[in-house]
Amino acid sequence: STPLEPAQRRRGTRPRGMFSRFAAIARAARTAARPALVRDPAPGSAPNAGFAAMGVASAALLGLAGVAHADEAEHGLHSAAYPWPHEGMFDSYDHASIRRGHQVYQQVCAACHSLNLVAYRNLVGVCYTEDEVKAMAEEIEVTDGPDDTGEMFDRPGKLSDRLPAPYANEEGARYANNGAYPPDLSLITKARHDGQNYVFSLLLGYREPPAGVSVREGLHYNPYFPGGAIAMPKMLVDGGVEYDDGVPATETQMAKDVTTFLAWAAEPEADDRKLMGAKFMFALSLVAVQAVYYKRWMWSPIKARRLVVNAVH
Repeated sequence: STPLEPAQRRRGTRPRGMFSRFAAIARAARTAARPALVRDPAPGSAPNAGFAAMGVASAALLGLAGVAHADEAEHGLHSAAYPWPHEGMFDSYDHASIRRGHQVYQQVCAACHSLNLVAYRNLVGVCYTEDEVKAMAEEIEVTDGPDDTGEMFDRPGKLSDRLPAPYANEEGARYANNGAYPPDLSLITKARHDGQNYVFSLLLGYREPPAGVSVREGLHYNPYFPGGAIAMPKMLVDGGVEYDDGVPATETQMAKDVTTFLAWAAEPEADDRKLMGAKFMFALSLVAVQAVYYKRWMWSPIKARRLVVNAVH
């Protein structure tokens, strides 16, 4: 246990990670520096007191830097907050971006990552027409059955089938990826802290490791990933995908589109929920107007009544 825990128990609070360590170091620096600055210095001792205060402040700054570096190495670099166009209360998904993101997923991500909670029928009316989705589903073969003889058989895919997974099971996925398990992306923007910003930053965050940082063979340096070393290599490059609508497939554009697609996959009902909320707010506003009018109508005879007091009789 740290020396700060008894004081935190007396206040009834708990440590809060990096910020509590920052506050503790700052308090220690102020406590150590205060005597040297307040008491009357003895003859010839003023320079020593000033040097002591400077030393304490330097140690505090170094401690803050060390804590921040350790927290970044453990939890990953905090991603920036990006203005996603569908995050507003009355904003909807960019369906053209969802379609492009699905193309990125199909051509880049689907080789390793599954999307087990999304079926082909979910794409109808969102980013493809029904005929387009049917043609897309018929390109795969699905094991179905049993038939009348009790045997399993293969058939073309249909709208009710889910998107195919790249591996049959977790063991096969780990064997093909040197022990690393590619996670399912159905709820990835909900399962990660600061989901959409994290996914977008991670896809664009690959770089050479800085001086003094060594990365084990088979891993790749990415400061946004917890620990800084990730098994997934850099997958997005300019021109890696050819979009149907002719939008230039830059690395940033592909990262934005696939993040939008994954956000929709994790919350496909978001647009309907916002529309229903807007309808309820409009209905409640009408009810509020009627309630105010009814209240004024009911109380108007009482509030407008005049009482006359006969003081003589």
